[in-house]
Amino acid sequence: MTARQRLPFALRREQLLAVALEEFGRRGFHLTQMDHVASAAQVSKALLYQHFTSKEELFAAVTAAVVADVTGRLSAAVLPEESSLDRVRAMVRVLFDYATEEPDGWALVVRHLDKPEVGAPLRDLRERLGSSFADLMLAHRRADPTMTPAALTANERRVRLLVPLMSGAMLSLVSWWLEHPDTPRDRAESMAVEFIWLGLDRLRSGERLPPSP
Repeated sequence: MTARQRLPFALRREQLLAVALEEFGRRGFHLTQMDHVASAAQVSKALLYQHFTSKEELFAAVTAAVVADVTGRLSAAVLPEESSLDRVRAMVRVLFDYATEEPDGWALVVRHLDKPEVGAPLRDLRERLGSSFADLMLAHRRADPTMTPAALTANERRVRLLVPLMSGAMLSLVSWWLEHPDTPRDRAESMAVEFIWLGLDRLRSGERLPPSP
């Protein structure tokens, strides 16, 4: 290896994480080996092990970076002073943005979000997304003066049960849209928001949200 190829430690680590993200997103955790990452990064496996002592440590670092990116985007976009509906729209927009701008990160999330054996960071992301969607929908109901305490409790139970369905549907819809670029993004986003906000029963009845301003 020539002197020109020797990167400072921090830059080399950043490069390895970027390459590992692509490999994990493409192959998945179980099929990706340290050899694959070293070869794709054009470094020796010994050098890779200087930065990460195991595949598990490397995957944890990659997923932590992905989670930090997604949650940072959500924190910047979902503003507490906005209405619950606008915050749902912002969350959906963030997911579409991330999938478009970071396809390797999106592939990793889709492959591993529901696989608890591959580490805690993605489980935390799943829980955060689900809780956020649920809290926003419940806030809308709690603000309704006609809702009795019993009705609110029943509604909360239904919403919490629907959270895994909503999270899975969101991932599937965004991934489907990536594979069908002829579908206008604004239409796909609107359908995602309506599915989360109105629910399947109200959608079947023909109810729709007014266009976003």
